[in-house]
Amino acid sequence: MTVTRRTVLGGSLAAAAVTATGAAASASTAASTSAPAGAALSGAAVASSGLTNLAHLDYLGAVVSPPLAAGHSTYGSGPVGVLWTYADHRDDGSYARVGGGAYDPATNTYGQGAFNADDLARAAVVYLRHFKLRGDAHSRAAAYGLLRGLTFLQTATGANAGNVVLWMQPDGTLNPSADPVELPDPSDSGPAYWLARTVWALGEGYAVFKSVDPGFAAFLRQRLELAIAALERQVLVHYGTWNVVDGRRVPAWLIVAGADATSEAVLGLAAYVGAGGGSARARRALERFAEAVAAMAAGDTQTWPFRALLPWGESISDWHAWGAQMPSALAAASSVLRKPRLLDPAIGDAAGFTPLLMTAGGPDNGWLPAPIDRTQIAYGVDARLQALLGVASAANRPGLRQVAAFVGAWYFGANRAGTAMYDTVTGRTYDGISAEGVVNRNSGAESTIHGLLSMLALDAHPTVAAQARTLGPATRTLAGLHTVEAESGVLSNGATVVTPPSPWTGESQWSNNSYVAFPAGSTAQWTLPASDQPQLALPIVDVVPDRQVGRTTWTANAHPLGTINHGAGGPQGVSAAPGALLPRTLPTYLPAGATNLTASATAAPTSSAPTTLRVDAVLLLPLISRLQLSSAILLTSVDTHPRSHAVTVGSARRSTVSAYDKSGALKTRFTTTARTFNAPVQAGGFTVIL
Repeated sequence: MTVTRRTVLGGSLAAAAVTATGAAASASTAASTSAPAGAALSGAAVASSGLTNLAHLDYLGAVVSPPLAAGHSTYGSGPVGVLWTYADHRDDGSYARVGGGAYDPATNTYGQGAFNADDLARAAVVYLRHFKLRGDAHSRAAAYGLLRGLTFLQTATGANAGNVVLWMQPDGTLNPSADPVELPDPSDSGPAYWLARTVWALGEGYAVFKSVDPGFAAFLRQRLELAIAALERQVLVHYGTWNVVDGRRVPAWLIVAGADATSEAVLGLAAYVGAGGGSARARRALERFAEAVAAMAAGDTQTWPFRALLPWGESISDWHAWGAQMPSALAAASSVLRKPRLLDPAIGDAAGFTPLLMTAGGPDNGWLPAPIDRTQIAYGVDARLQALLGVASAANRPGLRQVAAFVGAWYFGANRAGTAMYDTVTGRTYDGISAEGVVNRNSGAESTIHGLLSMLALDAHPTVAAQARTLGPATRTLAGLHTVEAESGVLSNGATVVTPPSPWTGESQWSNNSYVAFPAGSTAQWTLPASDQPQLALPIVDVVPDRQVGRTTWTANAHPLGTINHGAGGPQGVSAAPGALLPRTLPTYLPAGATNLTASATAAPTSSAPTTLRVDAVLLLPLISRLQLSSAILLTSVDTHPRSHAVTVGSARRSTVSAYDKSGALKTRFTTTARTFNAPVQAGGFTVIL
């Protein structure tokens, strides 16, 4: 389970986003059940017929008979399906199922609960998709049980009808107000991530059960329409209203101000409408939510965030991998609604931003705007994989499936830890890799779920699956985005390092927890590693809405790169801070071989007040970035012209070179037996060498 955005962004993003740590790890094992480390845990395991092994997810499952709760009911009678939130790795190699928050052995309760709606919903999607792929009766039954449990958590009557209680205790008692507090509180008092995920599960559930259990499908339809009604009165009531965030117009009808949360609801709505069950209200909700997600596209080939779809409607300086299912949602909505225009921002994210992300180190949790939170978790990896495969299908861009193989290889060892993160024997996906390459061996519900969603996607694309399993991890070489911290330079004439009380600004984060303050007349100089090719230079500066604040001028080895106006920001609007930390692309490339970078500050010509400018870091991005695994190479371009890039493959073999333009369309393909050769790279496009 992922904590809510408000909770995450109020503290340490890196610490909060890795699942099965913190409070859950300290919970008592008195109410836990352990499982052997190496055993397959259920007859539902199907590793022999593909990568998907449901054993560990089955182990996390349970059934409860919840006590009566006003406003809560479900389909039929008898126990409902639930799912333990965390699975902690013990010293003896076993795993213990635990809930979230402090455990009270006297009452057998947790501060949060044992089971939560987020994970019930997403686990139901796993079983539903497995049933669709394999026709597996066990998966159908498991999905049925979890959907019954999820709908019991949904409030069916009263002022909050359609909303969802997040937590349930081990005996099935609802816990609407968790400790620590999560917003909204009570958890069914407004829209939330768990409401969006409930829509996802109910939509996919209806699409499956419509043909195999019409009675249950009718119930799911009723509950989904109830959820849509809640979204209408709480969120879509703002349709057509735009917020201002540091000068940018942002749709005000995103669920909890998140394109990430909204994208998960869009996945369910697309499945529902596509199955023919959607009411006019459902189709309208799908259209409007997809429109809002599409509006979050940002940047271009040379401007941060390089055509990514931003996940948060209250920041233009924040991108995170977890939950970033915006391209997948737009691909699904485009196909169902027959609106090709929704694909354009999805293609930009998948064909433009994702290859850059992979060459910069992989699906890091947070670019804020520098890649600060370098933790990697399955939730983020799966979102990238689903996006590439979904957009490839909807837009007829098969080249994106080749990029998907590089993403999928993360599960099989092509990561900074150099170890497999998914175990085909047990069905476990480990909870994450730290920036230092340390693996969190816990295997909670969220990681298990998203690992399995990835395996299901790979099983549906066997060629991609085969490539993902063979691309690494024998070697892994990166030549991509590099961060130079502002405080690492030689400062003079009054430039000083400032460490704020908190690195979190309310909408983004200072890299390395500090920045450099530049009064007028001050300078800084950095020594850079020499590059064999030109690079984009993007100083990250605090851009404020004050035209008189001043400028910084940048040079490299006495070669002018450009000037940044620190007062070119827009109105603050609904953002939490009056300025925005933004990478600003200098108009002239950093020359190949440059080893010296200098910045100097000047006051605005009409300013009479002392000027202090704030610089966080400098992003350096080669015109051609590279990710090289043992048997494949991914190249991606931020240049405005086609280039030829010299590569050396790992061994003597016949290589197939495929060059794609910035929309992911194939432009050139050839084979060669040379070990060293020049590979073409299209302007803003990517090239795959297999």
